[in-house]
Amino acid sequence: MSDKKIKISLLDIFGFIITGAVIFLAIFGEFIVPYDPTMVTNTVSKGPPPFSSWPSLLWDVFVNDLPSPHWFGTDSSGLDVFSRTIAAVRTDLIIAFSANIISASLGVFLGVILGYFRNILTEVLLRLFDLLQSFPVFITAMILVALAGRTWVNIILAMSLLYTPIYLRLTRTEVLSLVNRGFIYASRVSGKTEFYIAIRHILPNALGPSLVQFSITIGFAILLTAGLSFVGAGVRPPTPEWGSMIASGAGQLVLGDWWPSVFPGVATSLTVFAFAVCGNFIEKNYDR
Repeated sequence: MSDKKIKISLLDIFGFIITGAVIFLAIFGEFIVPYDPTMVTNTVSKGPPPFSSWPSLLWDVFVNDLPSPHWFGTDSSGLDVFSRTIAAVRTDLIIAFSANIISASLGVFLGVILGYFRNILTEVLLRLFDLLQSFPVFITAMILVALAGRTWVNIILAMSLLYTPIYLRLTRTEVLSLVNRGFIYASRVSGKTEFYIAIRHILPNALGPSLVQFSITIGFAILLTAGLSFVGAGVRPPTPEWGSMIASGAGQLVLGDWWPSVFPGVATSLTVFAFAVCGNFIEKNYDR
């Protein structure tokens, strides 16, 4: 590793703040929301209060102990948009992180195997993953979930399968650059087995690019989760999820009710942007 300085910009700091806030809400959001995100209220299609009135409303809630208003309004079913937007953070992050952890683990392991042990079998497996990667991700995910069923597990497994080739390719490329290094020859001369060398020496040194990719792919996974729910192939209502909220609120736009879809849309955009910024920061400062 070199002693180069870490480069950080205001955009990076903004991304870290948003990412930290998103993770915080995923963990503690259920203790913050004023209403049950799946419970219908008596107020239907009510717009959010003017922003200028928020200071007095916050005073009433926290000092005068009055009931909380609907900060982001309610949708056509009477569900509180603010509570659902916050609760959806956990839904999307659980799916995105789970899918990426599985695909990264599988992709890195296969990348080491297919890069270090080159034979007919590994070449066939590599071509199969290339074929999988050639299909459009969104359409393939939609078909897989439709065939397997709209459950969290099936959504996670489908996304894991589709993202595995990304990590496999990155790791394999790194492995090919390592196999002829001096420390690999030294291990062979010392009598170490090929499998030991692959796991003990190749694997740790080939992890870097996948760690960089992980943060970026989290954003892709959140978008894919929201996209599947938007077209009705993702998380089942009434579970709060940004894509399904945007879809259900889209029909109200023609009536002038913008808030049911705009707020989850902004939340999705900010979250994806923040993880992309974090990934870019890691990439800038990653020292090969």
